[in-house]
Amino acid sequence: MKVLIINGSPRANGNTSIALKEMIKVFDAEGVETEVLQIGNKDIRSCIACGKCAQTGACVFNDLVNETAPKFEACDGLVVASPVYYASANATLVAFLTRLFYSTHFDKTMKVGASVVCARRGGLSSTFDELNKFFTISGMPVASSQYWNSIHGRAAGEAAQDAEGLQTMRTLARNMTFLMKSIALGKEAYGLPEKEPFARTDFIR
Repeated sequence: MKVLIINGSPRANGNTSIALKEMIKVFDAEGVETEVLQIGNKDIRSCIACGKCAQTGACVFNDLVNETAPKFEACDGLVVASPVYYASANATLVAFLTRLFYSTHFDKTMKVGASVVCARRGGLSSTFDELNKFFTISGMPVASSQYWNSIHGRAAGEAAQDAEGLQTMRTLARNMTFLMKSIALGKEAYGLPEKEPFARTDFIR
C-alpha cells in the first residue's frame, strides 16, 4: 500500500504538517508507504482550459503537476491537506489539484481520498467540503474519521496542543488504511465496478 500526501501549506513545518505527521506515524505502523509533496510554496499556474491534455495526456504547463501524475496513478490513496484562507483552501493547492485531476486520464476509481484542514478557528468545514469534491467527482471513496478531518492552531506548533485533532488524524489514518486494504481484496476477488458509457447532459440542450 502507498499513500501520496500533498501538503498545500506554504510552511513545511507548520500546523498542517503536524496533522500529517500524526497520520504518518499510523501509516508507518501499518506498513503503508508514504510520500509527502510540499506544494504550498511552489509557483503553480492555474488551469486555462486549453484542452491540450486531452490530446497529449499531460498538462501543457510542464511543472510539478506532470511530475506528480505518475505518483498519483501508482498510489492506493491520496491525502490532500491545506490551511484555511478565507474559509477556503490555499489557492496554490486548488490550482495544483485542478490541473492534476483534469489532466490525468487514468482511472481513479477506488483510490481512497482524504482531506485534512487546519485553521485558527473557523472555515474548516467549507474547506473540507471543497477538497473532498476532487475525490467524489473521480469515483474515489472518501476516508472519514471520528470527526471532520480538521485540526486547530494559529502560531507554529500550536496544533500539537489539539488533542482531539491529533486523535482525529490517527483515526483517519487507521480508517484509510482499512479502506485501502479492503478495496485491494475486493478488486482481487470481484474486480472494479462496471462502468457505463458516460452520459453527458448539458443544461441548455
